[in-house]
Amino acid sequence: MKIVIGGYAQGKLNYILQKYDSSIILDGALPSKIENKEKQLIINHFHHWVKGSILQGGSPEEEIMQFLEQYPDCIIISDEIGNGIVPIDAREREYRERTGRILIQLAARAEEVERVICGIGQKIK
Repeated sequence: MKIVIGGYAQGKLNYILQKYDSSIILDGALPSKIENKEKQLIINHFHHWVKGSILQGGSPEEEIMQFLEQYPDCIIISDEIGNGIVPIDAREREYRERTGRILIQLAARAEEVERVICGIGQKIK
């Protein structure tokens, strides 16, 4: 698994697409089933998926780990959402906190972690 993080509109997806010719891109969603496992699976806007899972009463922590058992070579792209002003809304704070903790767990398991700023990747792990 590979994780790519960075601020909003910093070119994370374009950066990854320059490296992989053949890919399946899902935007803020996890697939139920992928037929063609020869293409690189990219989960873009992972943070949106986490928020949706929380709002639906799901357990994104458990769901992502189950997903990784089926698709261990995926690329997960997420905005960095923990910087800046802390939201007043308790649900927004929970979403940011849980997303950050999930990304910590994923980074520990990941083969590679990169941060993209202005379209330039910086290898962290």
